[in-house]
Amino acid sequence: MDSINNSSAPKKRLVISSPYSIFILLFLLYMFDYIDRMVIVSLFPFLKLEWGITDTQCGLLVSAVYWSILIFTLPVSILIDRWSRIKSIGIMAVLWSVATLIGAFTKNFGQLFAVRTAIGLGEAGYAPGGTAMISALFPKEKRAKILGIWNASIPLGSALGIALGGIIADHFGWRHALGIVAIPGLFIALLFFYARDYETVALTRFTGDKNNQTELKMRWREIAAHLLGNKTLLFNNLGFAANTFVTTAMMTWLPSYFQRTEGISMSSASTKGGAVMLLAIIGAPLGGYLADKWLKSRRNARLLFPSLSSCLTAILLFIAFMFVRGNAQYAVLLAVGVAAVSFVPAAVAVTQDVVHPGIRAVSLSLCVIVQHILGSSLGPPVIGALSDAFGLETALTFLPAFALLAGILFFVGSFFYDSDAKPVEKLEALTK
Repeated sequence: MDSINNSSAPKKRLVISSPYSIFILLFLLYMFDYIDRMVIVSLFPFLKLEWGITDTQCGLLVSAVYWSILIFTLPVSILIDRWSRIKSIGIMAVLWSVATLIGAFTKNFGQLFAVRTAIGLGEAGYAPGGTAMISALFPKEKRAKILGIWNASIPLGSALGIALGGIIADHFGWRHALGIVAIPGLFIALLFFYARDYETVALTRFTGDKNNQTELKMRWREIAAHLLGNKTLLFNNLGFAANTFVTTAMMTWLPSYFQRTEGISMSSASTKGGAVMLLAIIGAPLGGYLADKWLKSRRNARLLFPSLSSCLTAILLFIAFMFVRGNAQYAVLLAVGVAAVSFVPAAVAVTQDVVHPGIRAVSLSLCVIVQHILGSSLGPPVIGALSDAFGLETALTFLPAFALLAGILFFVGSFFYDSDAKPVEKLEALTK
């Protein structure tokens, strides 16, 4: 009888509930997101040889992902905030992994461009959804630090994608590179469906004095005004865009720059370029840690720190492409790898600090839209077009100006942070 009772009892579904276990899955998914996104960079010479495409077209293969993210990130983020974080993220991760795999079977530029667009559709809501989950799982005082560790998966994934793509393509062909990198991410995506979701936050606001609070449902017009009229978000998102123009252009063109200027193989150039971006695995957590530490003594530190780090990046890039060459240049570019993404954790945390907790994914999606319209989608083809016109070495000398612009924008935004963050802090205190 005992054996019959045991066999007929309902089986409990495995649930991954620990915040740090969920964080590990989020980290791995973000890493494979960027592996699948950036592997194409190291395949440029092989595609140019087989299909005869230009540098501008190569840049478009990177931008296709960002344009697709740009179009779909807002509706997908609304779904994430109002439906299910776990299901939304899991479905998206499966989609981008399958799309990467299909890319191995394309036969011309148009087909590969379409597949890259599908990858962007899959990735459209991942950053907003993951950020919203982390903001719910960890307290505000740890937010930038945890987001810094999470965002370290971006340079790690980018470096792995670029390096693995060049190595696999050199030995087995570019199609194998796309197929091989797609498979591990698919397994992690399926595992993510077993993670515990968090409760959807009601879209409400409070009126009245401290002793007589009335809770009211927010209207869509109020939500739009809350997001679009937020000066902190405006300057933060514009600064983010200027910096992503720089980082995406660097990830896209550094391998080709090393190959052309030093006459080395693409696998060696990809590894060398990937190492520069891999050092951001230090810059992102370090930036988050320093911003959180500074926040204890300076309320607007989460915008002042990105301002300083962006200006430092501009100086380093100016030195690298204007004054030094060879080993000295590479040493400076390695420092750029640390500095260029140190702004990310604090800037991402700002998108969560100054908005209603129920629209945090939507808030980051607006940042994603701005950074892709003005940054990620423009960086690769603009530098590619300048390369076609003047040479790649000259094209890269434009990057310091964009980093300096980012520093100025973050600095201006720092003057509005305190007034925009205080109402959110009061709301969180009332809903606890």
